[in-house]
Formats: sequence, C-alpha cells, structure tokens
Amino acid sequence: MERLKRAIRYFTPFEIALWVCSVVFICVAFGVFDRENVLTLAASLVGATSLIFTAKGNAVGQVLIVVFSVLYGVISYSYAYYGEMITYLGMSAPIAILAIIAWLRHPYAGRHSEVKVNKLKGREYIFLAALAAAVTTAFWFILDALDTTNMIPSTVSVTTSFVAAYLTFRRSPFYALAYAANDIVLIVLWVLASVDDITYISMVICFVTFLVNDVYGFVNWSKMRKRQCETASETATHSPECEMPGHADDAQKAA
Repeated sequence: MERLKRAIRYFTPFEIALWVCSVVFICVAFGVFDRENVLTLAASLVGATSLIFTAKGNAVGQVLIVVFSVLYGVISYSYAYYGEMITYLGMSAPIAILAIIAWLRHPYAGRHSEVKVNKLKGREYIFLAALAAAVTTAFWFILDALDTTNMIPSTVSVTTSFVAAYLTFRRSPFYALAYAANDIVLIVLWVLASVDDITYISMVICFVTFLVNDVYGFVNWSKMRKRQCETASETATHSPECEMPGHADDAQKAA
C-alpha cells in the first residue's frame, strides 16, 4: 500500500489526469469502433502508459516502448503497413533497448527515476540529418519492394520514427517533438486505413492521445533541463549539458 502511495505521489495531478484521460479515450474508441482486436487495445494502453513514464525521464517508459513496438508491429502487418512493422520491430525496439541502458547509465543525482537531460551539439544534428536521409532512402526501396500500402506517408513515418528514437537514446528533449511529428504522420496513415476498415479508427484515437502526451513530454523535459541546470549552478557543479556555446572555451581561457 505504501509503495502504491509513493507511486501516485511520483506523478503530478496533471500527469495522472492526462494518463486517465488517455486510457478512457482509448477504451471508448475501442468499444465504439472495434470491440474485437484486443491486441490494438493492449498496444494502445501500453503505449499511453509508456509515454507518461518517458515524459518523467523514467527508463520504465522505454521498457514499455519495447513491448509496444512488438504489439504495434503485429498490428501493422495486418494492414500491410510493412514500413511500420519493420520500423518498430527492427529499429524502434532495438534503439529503445539501447535507450534503457543509456538512461540507466546517466541518472540525475543518482536517481534512476529521472534521467539526466542531454544537450546535443550542432555537429551531431548534422550527423543525425545525414543518417536519417540514408535510412529514409534505404527504406524507400525496401518498402517499394514489399508493395507497402500508402508509400509516401509510410516512408515519412520511418524518418520521423528514426529521428525520435535516436533523440530518445541521446536523452534530448527534442525527442518528444520528433515523436509528435511521427504521431501526426501515423494519424494520417490510420485514417487512410480506416477508410477500408472502420475498426482502425481506434488506432487514430490512439495516436491522437499519443500526440497530446508527446507535446507534454517536450514541455516537461524542458522544465527538467532548466531545473537540473539551475541546481548545477547553485551547487557549482560542472555540467556540460548546461553550457551555452562558447562558455566552455571561455572557462578554459580563464583557467
């Protein structure tokens, strides 16, 4: 009972309300439009739960992402969205496993319930852009060979998923914006799928709730970074993640 109370106190009232609303919307959508594909309901609930933990910088969120990736990969296969299947099973799940390791190795203040937020340098974004372009090009030919449904949005989904997974692994707040972009693409994909089968409307609702959660994730990670940097400043702790461009060089010159 005490452990449950601590778990509840870990989340803010807004976060609890966000999770409850997400679960309710997902369940209502399933009851109205589907009622049969329990796998879809399970994947949606696991995904929504993973996002609230990820928004807190907790590695439990990444563990749940691995579970969601497996479930979502199976669902995507059912509608010949092979890009989604390959992306989540062959890319998102493995990178999430790497993210679990990275997050546990970089806890904030020794607490594994919150990861230390990272700030990427400009050249890494250039590297990421080049890597994303290579992944997108490769997947275009793979998806074309597999006769994937809705090729263009499926390919864009691969790009946004890769960027989001990479930024998650690197502990950047911008992971959430990349996932938000991916959510928008997935909403389009499943709207197109629901034209043929209305049961897929439940997947549309799922990613609408994911979009709201990812927007909150970016807001909360930005607050986390600010708080972590303020604490480092107050305690005179060196933190490269909080340095502004040029500050490191100035410090070295002063030394």
